[in-house]
Amino acid sequence: MSAYTIYHNPRCSKSRQTLQLLQDRGVEPEVVLYLETPPSANELAGLLDKLGMTARQLLRKGEEEYKLRGLSDQSLDDEALIQAMCEAPKLIERPIVICGDRAVLGRPPENVLDLLGA
Repeated sequence: MSAYTIYHNPRCSKSRQTLQLLQDRGVEPEVVLYLETPPSANELAGLLDKLGMTARQLLRKGEEEYKLRGLSDQSLDDEALIQAMCEAPKLIERPIVICGDRAVLGRPPENVLDLLGA
């Protein structure tokens, strides 16, 4: 079985539910507390690749930081948005679960079932 990794925020209910769903199915993922150890720009670009998403799709638009940084500006490219997420990791939508070259956003938590082959 491939190793699983979860980008986790223990204060987020969806993140906790996703982790619990994995554990209930016998998966003990590597837990990355991304608010404490944010991904680098390269890691984030790789995550977006695995998710099949753009940087804008991964942004938490309800965060105060989003407004303060003017991230709704459509002229900002992925590189600028990735940099903002690296500097302020709470802007990253969560949780993200990775297995091999695939990743899913655990919103809703049941999305991870695709990775588990369930």
